[in-house]
Formats: sequence, C-alpha cells, structure tokens
Amino acid sequence: MQFDVFSKPLAQLPVDCLVVGIHLGNDDRGELGDDARLLDRAADGALARLLGHGDFPGRAGETLLIAGLPRVKASRILLVGQGARASLSRRSWRKAVQSAIAALARTQVRSAALALTRPAARELDDYHFGRATAEITGTALYRVNDLKTGKKPKPAALEQLKIGPVRAQGAAAARRGLLHGNAVALGARTMRDLANLPANVCTPSYLAERAQEIAARYSSVSVRVLDEDAIRKEKMGCFLAVAQGSDQPPRFIVLEHKGGRGKRAPVVLIGKGITFDTGGISLKDPGGMDEMKFDMSGAAAVLGALTVAAELALPMHVVALVPTCENMPSGRAIKPGDIVTSAAGLTVEILNTDAEGRLILCDALHYARRFEPEAVVDVATLTGACVVALGAHHTGVMSNDDALASELVDSGVRADDRAWRLPLTEEYGEQLKSNFADFANVAGRDGGAITAAAFLGKFAQGLRWAHLDIAGSAYVGGAHKGSTGRPVALLSDFLIRRAGR
Repeated sequence: MQFDVFSKPLAQLPVDCLVVGIHLGNDDRGELGDDARLLDRAADGALARLLGHGDFPGRAGETLLIAGLPRVKASRILLVGQGARASLSRRSWRKAVQSAIAALARTQVRSAALALTRPAARELDDYHFGRATAEITGTALYRVNDLKTGKKPKPAALEQLKIGPVRAQGAAAARRGLLHGNAVALGARTMRDLANLPANVCTPSYLAERAQEIAARYSSVSVRVLDEDAIRKEKMGCFLAVAQGSDQPPRFIVLEHKGGRGKRAPVVLIGKGITFDTGGISLKDPGGMDEMKFDMSGAAAVLGALTVAAELALPMHVVALVPTCENMPSGRAIKPGDIVTSAAGLTVEILNTDAEGRLILCDALHYARRFEPEAVVDVATLTGACVVALGAHHTGVMSNDDALASELVDSGVRADDRAWRLPLTEEYGEQLKSNFADFANVAGRDGGAITAAAFLGKFAQGLRWAHLDIAGSAYVGGAHKGSTGRPVALLSDFLIRRAGR
C-alpha cells in the first residue's frame, strides 16, 4: 500500500475514487462535511441535490458509491456517513475510516483520496491523523490466511491512498505518521497471522521458525533458539514442568533488534507462547477450548512489536523473549500438588495446572536479567479474571513502577489501543502463601488477575517491570473468532516514543 497526503482541492485529484464525509442532519437528510462542501461547489451543487432526495442521511458507518460528478477528475465518489457533526470524535472518525476502507475493498478502485471530517487538532493532530489512517487501513484490508479449500476471495484492488487535506506545515508530520502507521499495521498483521493459525500448525517449533524468518528479513535482528536441552541447562524448571506433558518439544526464542550504536540498556519484551492450552490435568471446560490456540497471543504480539522496531530501524536495543510450549494432559504432565524449582531457585507449589502461563513467564523474567534491561514488559493472555474485570475494551496493566505503568497507559491512549492500570500491592502477593513451597501458583478467585501478576512480581524484583494481561483484548471468540492484533499498537507506540521517533 502506498500512502501520501494531499493539499490541493479534491476536484483536481486524479484518483479513481474520492471519499467524502456526510453528516446526519436534523431532518434525516445528509449534510455536507467541510471537504464535501468544497467538492460540491466545484460540481455546481450536484452532490447537494443528490442528498436532497433523502436517500443518504449520513448515519455513522453508512456508505454509498456513486458515479463521478461534473468537473471532478475522480471517476467515483464514496459517501461515508459520519453521524451528527456535534458527536464527532476520534472514535467515531476511526469507525468512519474503517467503513470507508472496507467499502473500497469491495470495489475495483486502485487509488483513492480520503477526505472525511476530522476531529479537532487537539484530539487528532497531523501525525496521529496519518498514523491512525494507515493502521486502520491495514486492519480493514486484513484477510485471514485460512485453510479453506474453496475459491479464495480476491485481495482488495486498492494500492494507493491519499489523505487530507493537509496544510503544508503539517505534511511532514502526517507523512511520518503514515510511515509509522504502516509499520504498526505490518506488526499487527504478523501477530494476527500467527495467532489465527491452528495449534497443529503453529507449534513451538513453528514459532521458532517464524522468528528466524524475521531475523533473516532485517539486518538489525538476530535470533537464538534454545531447545529442550539448552532450556534445561538454564534450569528453567517451571517452564519445563509445563512443557513435559506434551509431545511437542518446547522452545525458548531470543530475538534481538540492535538499532543503535549507543550503550543504552535494552527494552525487553516477554511474550507468553502457549501454542495450545488444555489446562493440563486441571482440564478446561470443553466449551470454547478451540479458542485456546490464541494462548500464544502474547508471543505473537512481541514478535509483531519487534518487527515494527526493525521495520522503522528504531535506534534502540529491543529484546523479545518467547518461552513456547503446549500445556497438555498426559502421564508425564505436572499434577496439582507438585513442587517445581524455577530458574531463580525459588520453589513453586502447583495448585492448578491451568495457571501455566505464569510458570513459563517467571523463568523468562529471570532470563531477562542478563540483559541488564532498562525496562521489562511481559505480555500474556494470562487470566479470565482480567476479562471479567475489564472486558474486551482495555488491556490490564500491573507494574512495580509507576512511571513505566503510566508510560504504557499513555501509549494505549495515543495508539487507540487502550489499557487500564490495576493495583499491585503487597497484600495480593501474600495470598500466594504455600505450606510446602516458597509460594503457590494460584491464590483463589478473588483478584485473580492481580494475584497472577503478583506471582510474576516475585521474579521481577529489582527490575522496572510491567505486566500486560491481554486475555480480553487479544482476540475475539464465538462466531467472529479471530485475533485483534492488540496490543501491537500500544507496544509500538511505547517503543517509538522511547526511541524519540
């Protein structure tokens, strides 16, 4: 996809289609947006006359493709409803852009100019205008790489998209936003392509192969994959305990982007890579178990975020750590009541084998120490409790560092990939007491998302660390099952801001 900005009048743009915003009027008749009004003036009122018939009231998300207008170079016009002007917001604008791109994807339009009414600059400046448009376009054009044997739908014909109008002084910022947004869209697609695969395809070994492909694509990226023997040498007893019930061998992936020459400490991203989660001996309810292929979404997210860092050549050191295995019931599987020893030397009593994500992450957190990191962020579909608390709208954030937590929450706001901080005080850690080990891996139902983070916090002492629980935000279940690509946008903004880009 080629992106650019425009400043000249819409009527003069030599594109296949002009996309203009129409607002819902008081009488249920469409009301011309600012740019649509200028276009209508050039076309001698032809657009206003069409709206006067009442066929397109301008309700949010509605679209109507019409033939070209007099004295307008574009051969087609796409009208996009933006709802009442008074209710225009960044959120409603995003929905309008998504509707527009989805409508264009159903046509043979190859080039288009997007001129929807924008929110005020304080809500959507030129940089975020460009970045959000590119990200939304990537999402709207995404097609699941399914394994159906029937005829595949054709990819969208759209190849070029101009956005605007943008004033001359804002063009550089908007183009920078388009560049960044296109990279973020690539990262989100990387995550979605991996997470949407079935577990018999996306195994731990497959994830390792995809990580190696990322390293081969970028000169700034290196990769190391630890096999089971190497993992054992690292004394990752908790990780191996989860993996031992499966016939699929575990892998520990170390992917590094080194984009700067300085000696600044790296940012370490850790992603939970359970490629299928049965719950182990503490077997899950069969309903919805097919969705447990998404339990490696944290791994897919950090691979996507590192791809963004490499694509933009961010001048910083980013490390992605991915412990990946299956959680399966078998004669070799861990049992409730077993005690295992972590890489940090701490012992853990396994009370519930379905609380396996924290077991693989705790060994990864210990491994992260060797990089002497500036910050560590782990990303995991960790708890159903977080879904109960926040639903699908916000990612849960828990941290031992106020500044880092605020940084991540702020990135979520800027990226329209929102997160909400939950408390993490010492009382929650006390709920993990065990009679037989240093602590247990679960602490009951109350505050389940927080006590899971408190478990990880025991291995993050001395680190600037944050935990993102993406159990609600990473994928959609049911009839519309699929990965959302979140929180790649949040993580990307976090890295871009830290890189000063």
